[in-house]
Amino acid sequence: MATEGDNSGAGATPRVPHDAIITRIVERAPGTRSFFLRLSAAQRFVFKPGQFISCLLPIGGQTMLRPYSLASSPGDPEIEICLNRVPGGVGTAYLFGLEVGAPLRFTGPWGTFILEEPPAAECVFIADGTGVAAIRPMLWRALRGPGAHPIRLHYAAVSRAHLLYADEIEAAARAHAQFTFVPLLGTPLTEEIERRYVNADHDRGRHFFICGVGDIVPRLRDLLRRSGYERRAVQYEKW
Repeated sequence: MATEGDNSGAGATPRVPHDAIITRIVERAPGTRSFFLRLSAAQRFVFKPGQFISCLLPIGGQTMLRPYSLASSPGDPEIEICLNRVPGGVGTAYLFGLEVGAPLRFTGPWGTFILEEPPAAECVFIADGTGVAAIRPMLWRALRGPGAHPIRLHYAAVSRAHLLYADEIEAAARAHAQFTFVPLLGTPLTEEIERRYVNADHDRGRHFFICGVGDIVPRLRDLLRRSGYERRAVQYEKW
């Protein structure tokens, strides 16, 4: 997991693990599930939109660490993580084998890919696949701002069925005049961002938050920074 800054938690002060119970499991799309976690009232867990947790998974006689972004917002009654089942992935295979009521231990929160307050500029979120999990609480935080600047979400997925949280995002676009939702199904994400934010005008005052899987994330980061956007205005997280 790569971010703007060291997001791994490596070398950081060790944190006491949290013990949670899985209260719900929701099938978001083929091969994609949300796991809802509840902690005891005695455990205090505070995080910022965009952060992640590291799950401690007992697999093969050892404890494996697997990071998952928090798809829920601070203050929600449950913590939500949303993930794909990865072919050959022992971590996701373990999680997909769990049922409601199973315990799950994790540390965190971790990460510097965050949005505490909306920037005083146009705010552009770019999500690829399950990268929308980290973007989702950031978007809700931005929509609770003063509404003076446009907010956009460009979300790339292989099909409509793989657009996670599509109904609630579309409802938010109807409810907030400053918010535009742009689903991208089959459209090359890099070409769309270059067309809209590099070639269409000379405005370089926007702020970007990018999250996705693989090389698409650094390609978008480099494209935007090379075109004149400030380094600090292009935040990203790569899975």
